[in-house]
Amino acid sequence: MSKRRSKNERLLQTVNLSKHFAINDGFFSRDKQTLQAVDRVNLDVYKGETLGIVGESGSGKTTLAHLIMNLYEPTSGKVVFDGVQLNELSKRKLRQKRKDIQMIFQDPFSSLNPRLTVFDIISEPLLTHEKLKGTALEKEVYRLLELVGLDRTYAKRYPHEFSGGERQRVGIARAVALQPKLIVCDEPISALDVSIQSQILNLLKQLQRTLNLTYIFIGHDLPAVKYISDRVAVMYLGRIVEEASKKALFKQPLHPYTAGLMASVPITHPSLRKNDQKDILSGDPPSPVNPPSGCHFHTRCPYATDKCLVDDPRLEEKRPGHYAACHYPLIKNNV
Repeated sequence: MSKRRSKNERLLQTVNLSKHFAINDGFFSRDKQTLQAVDRVNLDVYKGETLGIVGESGSGKTTLAHLIMNLYEPTSGKVVFDGVQLNELSKRKLRQKRKDIQMIFQDPFSSLNPRLTVFDIISEPLLTHEKLKGTALEKEVYRLLELVGLDRTYAKRYPHEFSGGERQRVGIARAVALQPKLIVCDEPISALDVSIQSQILNLLKQLQRTLNLTYIFIGHDLPAVKYISDRVAVMYLGRIVEEASKKALFKQPLHPYTAGLMASVPITHPSLRKNDQKDILSGDPPSPVNPPSGCHFHTRCPYATDKCLVDDPRLEEKRPGHYAACHYPLIKNNV
């Protein structure tokens, strides 16, 4: 197990970060309910690494990404990026800081403006932050296209003329245009054909080495997350329930939910399936509007006891560098 990185290398930190949405129970109802999309999340992201975040749909991954990008105002907690608390910055200072945090979106079909040419799409952040203009701008756009594996002749064409993989490459070129320190990848391959997904993953890894990038990679495809990540955090109902290095997590998950996710991976990925893994996940996740008491996972956990129904487990270090929020972690003496 590698040593925990020093605080000096930490690029981003979330501290008890929460986002709760007030909703109405019906059009005419006065009763207000709260949807707990993200609940008390603590994460550290270190320079040059890729932190993978996995979980089922509705676990809060995308909301967490939007909080990190400061697209949502947190209900409580804070996001500290490069030593600065983002949600306390003025609009002017936040605009200056945004160039250091960029995002690659899930859907390359809707994330690109169909009325703009590829040249305009990629040059837009450079113009917004007054980086380049004229001939220098043109050369930089061509360089970025070539960097992501596209010919410069694509610059004058429109997004609808490209395949999904090509559009996602345009989105990646736009994301790296300002030389950011951190890129949040929100399920960047889930809308692509399987044959294209590996190409995009390899491109991201190549750019990380070339440009010294740091990634947060959000996804539900465990093989993809395993391939690209250094560390992995697992989300369930808005909370982090397990966090560890990629090697430790996939060798021996400690939380029953993580084990269930791995057991549900199709057998086309046998490297992720252990002979002794059971199909743990059954039924649908509870509603984040009315989460279960105690451990949120107890309604689906085969190991739950009365303690799990009333006592909410904290995320604690169960092995060196391996954290889990579980009263009965799946620890094996021989691992």
